Amino acid sequence: MKTEEVLDIFRKCGALLEGHFILSSGLRSPLFLQKAKVFQYAAETEKLCKALADKIKAEVPGVTKVVSPAIGGIIPGYETARQLGLPALYTERVEGQFELRRGFEIAPDDKVIVVEDIVSTGLSIRECVAALRAIGANVVAAACLIDRSGGEADMGVPLVSLIEFKVPAYPADQLPPELAAIPAVKPGSRGLQGVK
Repeated sequence: MKTEEVLDIFRKCGALLEGHFILSSGLRSPLFLQKAKVFQYAAETEKLCKALADKIKAEVPGVTKVVSPAIGGIIPGYETARQLGLPALYTERVEGQFELRRGFEIAPDDKVIVVEDIVSTGLSIRECVAALRAIGANVVAAACLIDRSGGEADMGVPLVSLIEFKVPAYPADQLPPELAAIPAVKPGSRGLQGVK
């Protein structure tokens, strides 16, 4: 899929928002991709994840398990795994750290790919990869629907993104005047300490 095709799906679903947003990373942005609004439509989610699965097959052959960080990565991870014909597992936070729970197992010979929804800084993927490696998993790559860092975020493993879509993001104390003039909204899912 081309960038405009992906963004058209987000627009159609009312998921490409403009304003002043506080991202999960704490950075501020004039654009927010509210992927949950896309994921409520199974047909649109299937289109995106099928395209991502096709890219994974081409770039990372031999993957045997898909693992996603909860909660944002569960739906795209599940659908991408379905398109790949693979098991879909997920990590979840326990006392602030990702863990593989619920009886999920990864064998030493499994080739794992971590699938996330949208990458900004790559923090969730890095934390998920670290948790999986701590239990001996062979994490060979990560994948996402949209890399909003434009290829700048470091995952610690190769990243397969359906598209790269560089979105400006600023520290709270370095906002451009037009963004500073708009009240900030925090639509993301990760709780932040001390963000105002």
